[in-house]
Amino acid sequence: MTRYSPGHKEATRQRLIETAGRRFKGDGLDGAGVSTLVADAGLTNGAFYGHFASKDDLIASVVTQQLTEQTARVASMPVGRESVEAFIGEYLSPAHRDGVADGCPSAALLDDIGRCSDGIREAYTAGARDLISEIARHLDSANADEAQDRAISLFALLVGAMQAARAVTDLELSDRILASARSHALAIAAPPARSTRQESP
Repeated sequence: MTRYSPGHKEATRQRLIETAGRRFKGDGLDGAGVSTLVADAGLTNGAFYGHFASKDDLIASVVTQQLTEQTARVASMPVGRESVEAFIGEYLSPAHRDGVADGCPSAALLDDIGRCSDGIREAYTAGARDLISEIARHLDSANADEAQDRAISLFALLVGAMQAARAVTDLELSDRILASARSHALAIAAPPARSTRQESP
């Protein structure tokens, strides 16, 4: 009987999550069955069910990890306008548009997730909420609710623009979608104008 190290099971689970994440983002959630997903990870069907109760269980785990990693990347950026601008530029770039399997899970999978089970949607909701809160933390605002609203707008603009840029077949139009979205995203990220009007005595 083969003996594995204590960390072997967790390492195998992580390999499944990582390879499935790339497959899902590239082909969609319905683009591959369990046999393909385990083959990507170099495993067998029997091994799959030692880690996940179902394909939906795997999808929920992938969504959670993908958004957790994305949130951690935003959290690691120094707070300030330069970081926000860099994040927007990287997100709305041709490289991100063309690198679907390695990119944002929301831009790649949002349509699929909206038709999934409550468990998967709840996993996405928790991850998206954390990401939006982290974006809000990076925005210059004296009002937490105002920063949260701007972060929601920024998140929605980035994801929607990337989906549109990937959907069209006209490369020039796709590039213009990204460029236009960048300018609007930067406007949303800019600190709100402070009133300089003096109150009458």
